[in-house]
Amino acid sequence: MTCQYRCGNACDHPEPNRTGHGHVQDEIAKAVARRSVLKGAAAGSGVMVLGGTLAAAAVAPAAAEPGVAARPVSGDLATAAFTPVRPNRRDAVVTPSGFDHDVVIRWGDGVVAGAPAFDARRQSPEAAKQQFGYNCDYVGVLPLRDAKRDRKDRSLLVVNHEYTDEALMFPEGVYTDAEITAIAMANHGMSVVEIRRGSRAGSWRRVKSLKKTRYNRRVHIDTAFVLDGPAAGDERLRTSADPSGTTVLGTLNNCAGGTTPWGTVLSGEENFNQYFDLPEGQQRDERYTEAYARYGITGSGRGWSAVDPRFDLAAEPHEPHRFGWIVELDPYDPDAAPVKHTMLGRFKHEGANVALTRDGRAVAYMGDDERGDYLYKFVSRDSMRTGPSAKARRHNRTLLTAGTLYVARLVGDGTEDGEHDGTGEWIALCDETTSFVPGMSVADVLLFTRLAADQVAPTRMDRPEDVEPNPVNGKVYAALTNNSQRGSTFPPDEANPLTSSMVRSSVGAPLTPASGNRNGYVLEMSPAGSDHGASTFTWDLMLVCGDPEAPETYFAGFDKTKVSPISCPDNVAFDDRGNLWISTDGNALGSNDGVFRVPVAGAQRGNVTQFLTVPRGAEACGPLLTDANRSLWVAVQHPGEVDGATFEDQASTWPHTDDFPRPSVVVAFRDR
Repeated sequence: MTCQYRCGNACDHPEPNRTGHGHVQDEIAKAVARRSVLKGAAAGSGVMVLGGTLAAAAVAPAAAEPGVAARPVSGDLATAAFTPVRPNRRDAVVTPSGFDHDVVIRWGDGVVAGAPAFDARRQSPEAAKQQFGYNCDYVGVLPLRDAKRDRKDRSLLVVNHEYTDEALMFPEGVYTDAEITAIAMANHGMSVVEIRRGSRAGSWRRVKSLKKTRYNRRVHIDTAFVLDGPAAGDERLRTSADPSGTTVLGTLNNCAGGTTPWGTVLSGEENFNQYFDLPEGQQRDERYTEAYARYGITGSGRGWSAVDPRFDLAAEPHEPHRFGWIVELDPYDPDAAPVKHTMLGRFKHEGANVALTRDGRAVAYMGDDERGDYLYKFVSRDSMRTGPSAKARRHNRTLLTAGTLYVARLVGDGTEDGEHDGTGEWIALCDETTSFVPGMSVADVLLFTRLAADQVAPTRMDRPEDVEPNPVNGKVYAALTNNSQRGSTFPPDEANPLTSSMVRSSVGAPLTPASGNRNGYVLEMSPAGSDHGASTFTWDLMLVCGDPEAPETYFAGFDKTKVSPISCPDNVAFDDRGNLWISTDGNALGSNDGVFRVPVAGAQRGNVTQFLTVPRGAEACGPLLTDANRSLWVAVQHPGEVDGATFEDQASTWPHTDDFPRPSVVVAFRDR
């Protein structure tokens, strides 16, 4: 069910990347083959320069082993000792003993003043545009500063609404097909919500008096976005409704994102290809046959063209080109139009996360979430200006309009290299004035980035999702979620142990082999000279995920008998001590998905410890650590999304306020 609604069953369609470029699987095979070398060299330290400060890597203490009583907990989740949460199938958010969580906001809760109370049997597009949308994903929390008042008790919560699951949202016989479509369309987008501290340290509540929430905002299918950068205005971005090619209504399938150093939020448009219909008897525009195929645009959409003709592929062949971008939203300026940055390229963006070079330029790391696609980064031409002035903010909001877009190539070092698994280079595709891809203009590269990247032979990755720089050690971590077709569609390397993975059908069931890479990896990249502006890097495979009892798994050399099982890493985050936090999506070990803490340096490097599980059928999105590591934010997406479930026959009722599930944002904290 999740595959159907979130990505249009992408894995059932032919692989969009048909090039013969190398797979990361070939390099991973070499990495796994020399684990004994890695184990002795894994404990490295590093520093980075960010905003002119140096921060040394720190390590979380070992958590208690399963079944062993933990030491007393602390409010700092980076250092707290806790008994790991065991794999389970409970219809609940489960945290360790000594910790608790609150539901901060649910699907349908009011966001802007005048929003009606949510009623599943009285939904409307107008109401949905005022309420918290469906399937929350990215979570950002930004401090709320007000010169007139001390607002340290308040912040702004910014959340994506990725996709809708109509089978779970709508009771049978209440709505027409057109009403269901229009309401579902309105449930996409983003929300900005003012929150306040709760009574317990680390807890938060939404501000319910909406007339007093100056910054609350609901971005939806009819919100006007500005297209900027070199491709803006290109003929292939023009439509009947927008002959200028510079204004787009709405944002679709927004997955992960990031908060910039200058206080805005970036959001990635991911599986946008599934929203466009090709009515029976109509033909695709032959000019875009190759491009449509490379992006998986088949015309088998969601029927949205019956409500809005711009989603008719025959009538508006350019409309798909207006999605697949990185979006920037300024939550402090509710009147400012959000922006789609063409300079960051068009593909299935999981998200974008920004670090700074030594000279203050912005570097955005990005993953293209599809089997066999690539890792990217963008380096701005100009440097960030510090300070809260309006002039500095205006300048910083232009940083993503000019610079250089790169794609990654990873190469194995061979068994003689004792410290890293390989080297990599960033291959330039274009800057704001010049294309570096023969036969393609700058606009060509940015509009059809996948096709441009294909020409320079980067490394095909296994679903690169979240890619984030660690603000403490300066390394970059990428979640490579899985690839069930390694060894079939993807030819295996003879030394690659992961053409088969060990999985479990349910909690406690025996491990059994399954084809391909079912549990995923976490890739660690180290920029040359600890500078994100560098054109080269080294990389190592930090985690080969799965059950620690499975022979193929690897946890940075840490003792496998002491780690939690982990499957399908999706999003990553960091606490202010540099520990890696991982959320999962698609657990192939029989348990609910969850969130894990992993030290990245010292004796505990690779000690994967489960802190939280989400309810039945749900995915753990986010995560995010705030408030001096006292608050762990998690978006609980698609609870109850289990094959065969319907509104009348739900697989979950979480958060148990209704007789149907409601995707919600939660915050976990120490239970004092």
